[in-house]
Parts: sequence; structure tokens; C-alpha cells
Amino acid sequence: MSSPQIPMTEPVFRLQCRVIYADTDAAGVVYNATYLRYLEMGRTEMMRARGLPYSTIEKRGLILPVTESYLRYKAPARYDELITIATSLAEVKKVSCRFNYRIVLAREDNTEQLLAKGFTVHACVDRQGKLTPFPEDIRQTMNDLVQKG
Repeated sequence: MSSPQIPMTEPVFRLQCRVIYADTDAAGVVYNATYLRYLEMGRTEMMRARGLPYSTIEKRGLILPVTESYLRYKAPARYDELITIATSLAEVKKVSCRFNYRIVLAREDNTEQLLAKGFTVHACVDRQGKLTPFPEDIRQTMNDLVQKG
């Protein structure tokens, strides 16, 4: 099985966080499902930093549930390491959007080690769960975050 393409296009938002003990498993490494939380942290903080916090979308009666996720684990993260979650908004469609991610660890030699890469796809739905087009102003704001290559 081949890995899907996960390009990181500018603008890329970077969020640093320290691995806490509760994020690790009995082997002393970050538990695999924890990476989905890291993706959410990167995504929500990117949207907030770019002027479109999720709370603004929710006030419009909309939510963006994850409809698809993919993670490729490359190396383990461990307790107390400082990781960086890089997030880019890759695509905005009429009723969905896709975010791409890379999670890296800074090494002492100033290089980065790739820990995981992935993406999430989100549907735009109303409070009743009905698929709903993004309002034009929200879609335009989101499109402004997607760098066309």
C-alpha cells in the first residue's frame, strides 16, 4: 500500500508542545491515538491564529467533524520531548476541507526528526448533522489560507 501525498504548502502554522506523561503508554512512547489530539491542537490553533477560531464557525450553527483521517508513524515521541506540530490547510471544497500535518522533534544538531505525518478531512454540517455548504465569507477566509501552487 502506498502512502498518500501530504504536501505542506505555505502558509504553514507551527505549534510547539511538550509531551506530558499522560500522553505515553506502557512502553514510554506517545500512544498512537494521542497523535489525533495533536492534529486537533495544530488545526484549532492555526484557525485561531489566522482569525477564524472554531468558536466563530460554531456560532454560525456549523460544526466540522472529522470524516477521514490518516497517520503515518515514522518515529516515536517520548515523555518531556518538545515536539512541533506543523499544520497547513490543503484544500477547501463546497462542503469539506482538508488539513495536512507533520509532527517533528528538534534534535540537538538543529535538524528535525519526522515523527508522524498525516491529514484530516472535515465535513461542514449543521447542528442536525446535515451536510451544508460553507458560508461564502467563511469559505473565502479559508481559501485565503490555502496557497495555490
